[in-house]
Amino acid sequence: MKNTLIVLLAAALAVALGIFGYMWLGMYNMGADSPHWKATVAMLTMMRERSIEKHAASIEVPNDINDPAIILKGAGQYAAMCAGCHLAPGVTDSEIRPGLYPQPPNLSQVRVDPRQAFWVIKHGIKMSAMPAWGFSHDDATIWSMVAFLQKMPGMTPAEYHAIVAKAPPDEDMGPMDSGAMMQSHAHADRASSHTHDH
Repeated sequence: MKNTLIVLLAAALAVALGIFGYMWLGMYNMGADSPHWKATVAMLTMMRERSIEKHAASIEVPNDINDPAIILKGAGQYAAMCAGCHLAPGVTDSEIRPGLYPQPPNLSQVRVDPRQAFWVIKHGIKMSAMPAWGFSHDDATIWSMVAFLQKMPGMTPAEYHAIVAKAPPDEDMGPMDSGAMMQSHAHADRASSHTHDH
């Protein structure tokens, strides 16, 4: 029994040293254009989903999440900060999206749990392009984005453009916000026009 335990510990140590050596020698390709192994994807996906579920479980959703004014504010926030990666109704791609790995979800097509959406927007996700917006935006602003995310799936491109056009500016983003929104709107308009042309 003792010899078996020693052999198992030695094997585990050899595996650990082998993995460390593989990483230290720089053999692992960190390029975003080189996908993970399927086993790695499965492990990271499970870890990410379970982590988000656990950390978001105790978050309380505000009672005013369906307030039209809050949803309207969230529409502007989303257009300025999120649409480039997470797309919008009628938009199927963006300049940055093809180079992102893992690919962000298309939030115009999926309705996310509000508690989990709040946690992810506020804290971000390690080793991905998802930033922690909590450093620059307060909880009320983040909840406005969450409120909008509950309404966006099912919106037509025209409905999306209309609500974004009426949205207040993103004060937290500073003077660059209006330009960012204009670029986002222009891209969405071009994509929508291209869709209608075909």
